Amino acid sequence: MGNSSFRLTTLNLNGIRSATSKGVEAWIAAHRPDCICVQELKAQASDLAGRFEQLAGLQGYFHFAEKKGYSGVGVYTRQEPSDVIVGLGDAEFDAEGRYVELRFDTPTRKRSIISAYFPSGSSGDERQQAKYRFLDLVHPHLLALVAQRDFILCGDINIAHQQIDLKNWRGNQKNSGFLPEERAWMTQLLGPREAGGGLVDVYRSLHPDTTGEAYTWWSNRGQAYANNVGWRLDYHLATPALAELARRAQVYKDEKFSDHAPLTIDYAFAA
Repeated sequence: MGNSSFRLTTLNLNGIRSATSKGVEAWIAAHRPDCICVQELKAQASDLAGRFEQLAGLQGYFHFAEKKGYSGVGVYTRQEPSDVIVGLGDAEFDAEGRYVELRFDTPTRKRSIISAYFPSGSSGDERQQAKYRFLDLVHPHLLALVAQRDFILCGDINIAHQQIDLKNWRGNQKNSGFLPEERAWMTQLLGPREAGGGLVDVYRSLHPDTTGEAYTWWSNRGQAYANNVGWRLDYHLATPALAELARRAQVYKDEKFSDHAPLTIDYAFAA
């Protein structure tokens, strides 16, 4: 990889114990990311003790949900962070373990890697309303961060932004994950700073037209995975200066560790 490359992976594990039983740690060791952002740990600190604080030599930093077997995010990293921010400062969503930010600051730069897990609204209106509350909370938080530092947010956003981001877009226009309000939120976030945006969808900056190869999640119903009836729900959202340094993106599908696939992007900057 050399000193001028930074490999960053995001993966919704759908349970860290489940994913490791399916070989994800060996894959990380072979793949050698500098950082891997994970979501849906479905574990508590006591579950990770002595076993999952490190994966393939990477040190983990976490935000756990209060509820057992639910949510939780982490970042595993080769390099020790200068600071770790756990949570968004909001009681409702910090109880759900949805945000951890690692800062890698030096005298000449401010840079963060964030792992985030956005709520799903697919179980019904109550959770959809919670999802909207989360979007309303995280949007100004990210805008404030854009003004302060460079960062890459990796995570399961639970929104397919464009028609090319899911197989059956026509049939999903009234379903959570592809609702007009959710897509409009993404459009604004990815728009100009003066219009309440300022972030870049890094995968789309490299692959503006890719459809089937871009999917990162498949329903467990029917033959969705076998037939590639998928959704692109996992993202790298970066400030423009870091997004411009993206060189290569890959969704890894040779092995299945979860109902999500790992999304890896190589950036032309040193760790």
